[in-house]
Amino acid sequence: MIEFTVNGESVSTEAEPDTPLLWVLRDELGLKGTKYGCGIAQCGACTVHLDGMATRSCVVPLSSVSGRSVTTIEGLDGDGRHPLQRAWIEMQVPQCGYCQNGQIMQAADLLANNAEPTDDEVVTHMNGNVCRCMAYTRIRKAVLRGAEIAREGK
Repeated sequence: MIEFTVNGESVSTEAEPDTPLLWVLRDELGLKGTKYGCGIAQCGACTVHLDGMATRSCVVPLSSVSGRSVTTIEGLDGDGRHPLQRAWIEMQVPQCGYCQNGQIMQAADLLANNAEPTDDEVVTHMNGNVCRCMAYTRIRKAVLRGAEIAREGK
């Protein structure tokens, strides 16, 4: 039995210790916001926060999350009012939307550590989160807008 916290709630699973965290989140816990993209931590669609740090859940073995805290897109803000979620809507970022949850989780990691990132810092931090629709310009603008919303305390 492996026990850990997801979005503030204690959970336990009897899944095999080498099972990727992604599959437990999606298949056992029903948290479908975390997406499968590549399975080798190269695209970012599966990004969650593990103890507050952006992490690719497709390569994290369940055994390594025992006793730790996981936040998924569903736990970022249950009402969808996180500054980044609001900025994503305001800036009309998504096209297909597949990668967007991972993009937001990666951006939230940046803003948790840097309230006023520069363009270059956003680009560098978001590097590795792939968007097949090529919405990178809107993503960058939304990250900066999310930072602005957060600073304004709206």
